[in-house]
Amino acid sequence: MSGETILVVDDSHHTREFIVDYVLKPKGYLAILAVDGAEGVQLALEQKPDLIILDMELPKLDGTGVLHALKDNGLNIPVIMSTAHGSEQIAVEAFRLGVRDYVPKPFEVSNMIKAIEHALVETRIRKERDELFARLVQTNRALEARLRELNTLYGIGKSVTMLLDHDSLLRRIVEAAQFVTGAQMCLLRLYDWQLGQLRIQAVNGTRSSTLPPENDQVAQQVLRSGQPVTTPIAVAVPMKVGGKLIGTLDAINDASTRPFLEHDMHLLQALADYAAIAIENSRLFRELEESKEREKQIIRNVFERYVTPTVVEQLLSSPNTVALGGARQSLAVLFADIRGFTTLAEQLPPELLFDALNYHLSLGAQAVLSHEGTLDKFMGDAIMAFFNAPLPQPDYVLRAVAAAIDMQISLAAKVTSVPLHLRLKFGIGIACGEAVVGNIGTAQLMNYTAIGNSVNLARRLQEAAKGGQILIDDNTYQAVQQHIKVKSLGELEVKGFSAPVPVYEIIGWREGRGTGQA
Repeated sequence: MSGETILVVDDSHHTREFIVDYVLKPKGYLAILAVDGAEGVQLALEQKPDLIILDMELPKLDGTGVLHALKDNGLNIPVIMSTAHGSEQIAVEAFRLGVRDYVPKPFEVSNMIKAIEHALVETRIRKERDELFARLVQTNRALEARLRELNTLYGIGKSVTMLLDHDSLLRRIVEAAQFVTGAQMCLLRLYDWQLGQLRIQAVNGTRSSTLPPENDQVAQQVLRSGQPVTTPIAVAVPMKVGGKLIGTLDAINDASTRPFLEHDMHLLQALADYAAIAIENSRLFRELEESKEREKQIIRNVFERYVTPTVVEQLLSSPNTVALGGARQSLAVLFADIRGFTTLAEQLPPELLFDALNYHLSLGAQAVLSHEGTLDKFMGDAIMAFFNAPLPQPDYVLRAVAAAIDMQISLAAKVTSVPLHLRLKFGIGIACGEAVVGNIGTAQLMNYTAIGNSVNLARRLQEAAKGGQILIDDNTYQAVQQHIKVKSLGELEVKGFSAPVPVYEIIGWREGRGTGQA
């Protein structure tokens, strides 16, 4: 890595030129030069260099004074001291003030380069940490914004779908569209089957006196393609019921305002999906008033199958602001799989199957998050989670075990209220050891995850676990044996491991322990 800025503070013109020409430039470093200590302090405050090469014998302010000034101003910049032989006592004082290295004059180029590279390690790690932290904060803010939008859409969608009066419903839809997009004007067009064209049915906003044509180019393009259309000043999305286009929902701005983005289109489309269901609901109620209660219940059931706010809320609940550490870390990895789900899939229609899946996954997610674990991903009917990253947790193994036990207890406690054919169990595996933790993917799409033998072993243990079982490896057992009761299952041949692995089944807590104590 190169490109860092290095401040050279030395009153010798020859020394400054030598360091720049033979040390810094060949290695791609950027140089800042100061001829005395006072100028060196001023440049350090203004430029915030990554490293300082400091001569201790300087005019105006000597090297010790420079070090004191840096410390007084809160600058934690690594410093390499460069001075003549015979200044060992000065060097001792300098090291007390935070100097990272000492290169006596005259120095060899290779020695100075080694000292620079060694001193910059800390700077590079700090920069990488700060960059990761900033990216994580930005991602957390984006997730929080998306969560607020989802909650807003859910609330709006619920209120819209409950309206049955046709005119009131259409007004509420355009009001909601303006709210979620921030557009100056929103309008709703419905397709008139007798005239064979779109007709404006409701308008809301500040541009109501300058309506666009009922069949303008944007609306016509949506009508022909059945797909959303976005321009800098307009976005229009289709409203469909059963694949059939019944109208469009449009948002319009002046050219002087901010242009619409793809995100605006997604928000408007989500609202349009709710609106299409609500409009169809209203139409069926004008036509089938005698079956009012039955039709309302049908629409409500359909709506609830498509929106699962409890699951969304668990996945996107406000995350703690954390700093990402090194690449290699000790972890406790947990895999939990819903046993019997494949068999259940053969018995239930897709809508009910998704309800059952979300119900059980939500129980597992709650158990992990309640013990401050990292919920890595959902894989079909399975959950992967790990503990001790991104934040260190001294009791991370105990947290993983507590989450697994809570998962089983929570499921057992709630299963009595679930129909018999939906009563499933978790098979859980936990393994501890080193793994590589970090962001995997591309610059556009990344996943914070873990890979390594402990991850593979946890998954293999989960695959071997029966419904209701929690299987752990020997590392996990050794870490928490004073807290849990176990049953030794001997050694297990594990795919990908050269030797059999000792396996234990968790029976429960020892006396005096509880699920809330991890």
